[in-house]
Amino acid sequence: MKIPLMETDIQFNSLGLSDKLLQAIEEKGYKTPTPIQAQGIPAVLEGKDVMAAAQTGTGKTAGFVLPILEGLTKGDRAKANQARVLILTPTRELAAQIQDNIVDYGKHLPLSSTVVFGGVKINPQMMKLRKGVDILVATPGRLIDLHNQKAVRFNQLEVLVLDEADRMLDMGFIHDIRKILAFLPPKRQTLMFSATFSQEIRTLAKKLVQNPVEISVTPRNTTVKSVTQWICPVDKKQKSALLVRLIQENDWKKVLVFSRTKHGANRLTRYLEKKKISAAAIHGNKSQNARTKALKAFKEDEIRILVATDIAARGIDIDQLPQVINFDLPNVPEDYIHRIGRTGRAGLKGEAISLVSADEFKQLSDIEYLLNRILDRKVIDGFSPVHDVPVTRLDKRPSRAKKPKKPKKDSRQGQRSGAKGKGHNPRSGKGNTGRR
Repeated sequence: MKIPLMETDIQFNSLGLSDKLLQAIEEKGYKTPTPIQAQGIPAVLEGKDVMAAAQTGTGKTAGFVLPILEGLTKGDRAKANQARVLILTPTRELAAQIQDNIVDYGKHLPLSSTVVFGGVKINPQMMKLRKGVDILVATPGRLIDLHNQKAVRFNQLEVLVLDEADRMLDMGFIHDIRKILAFLPPKRQTLMFSATFSQEIRTLAKKLVQNPVEISVTPRNTTVKSVTQWICPVDKKQKSALLVRLIQENDWKKVLVFSRTKHGANRLTRYLEKKKISAAAIHGNKSQNARTKALKAFKEDEIRILVATDIAARGIDIDQLPQVINFDLPNVPEDYIHRIGRTGRAGLKGEAISLVSADEFKQLSDIEYLLNRILDRKVIDGFSPVHDVPVTRLDKRPSRAKKPKKPKKDSRQGQRSGAKGKGHNPRSGKGNTGRR
């Protein structure tokens, strides 16, 4: 059963949620459900498996957290070292964000939850699991460590959620996911969320979900219409100076900048700080505390620029983020969509600008081919590139080689000799002109 994208006038109070959940929703300031919430909440409440194609910013977290909380109020509480719901996420930031949502929505309910991920000490996490939890949010590696140490068991598991499944596979978690599935009970409800559903994701889904309700709330590989996208052709060595020019001339107060590498993120952050622009970097080499501190400072406007790698940025949910800058284009074109999806949320306008050098033409071409559009270009005065960035050809079919022209026949000879003219064998189809 597939449910397509649609807008809805449905209200939260018509979705089957209890008064205590509706109170928490109202306290967060939400009035009407997003399409994925309107379609997903009833399906989850009915106990059906769900496959949802949903990008960040569509409200998908509340789409599964709310009905899960509703369902948990009707069952037995978790026993020691047990978890009734397991939510798997690819990154620490996303795990922490989901846990924050669970706390916010479940604050009027007598339910327990905790989050576990690597990069921090394991013992405090083991202590939290001793009494059992109704909801466990986890990254794959740390969950396997905890299970191996018998700190968590899943005999009471009712629901498995796999969030951002595409990123799980991109980050090489497929073997960890298989290990985890092996120690989960087969009888469970499974909810699977992914920005895109590649063939690899669908192959994984066959082992996870049973007769799922398929919900598509974002057309595959599309970007939000409220985001204005354009590129700045510039030589690689001039990118940092161009970024400073853009920040200063436009007086940008809050910008998320994407770097392809950890070292690049560090280098750019140091450059910005030398130019008296407050900035911080988050990436895999940073400790969890440093990443949390940097993200908090960015959200609270203590720093203007947050420089992030793709992996570290997963799960970053920042309200009213007006600009996203691609300092480097991603190698995977779908990541461009994830990146710029950080802006233009909740009906607000957003801007996504890519600083593109000549050696990134392939990445630009792949992105524009995926979007099926040529992005607008703007060369900034003083930054005209020496090495030009070619214009993408959206039609990627190979150009047909021109066939050599056939020698013209002598029309008079053809009239005299017809098909049996000199040098022609009708059976072989070969002609002999006698020329050498």
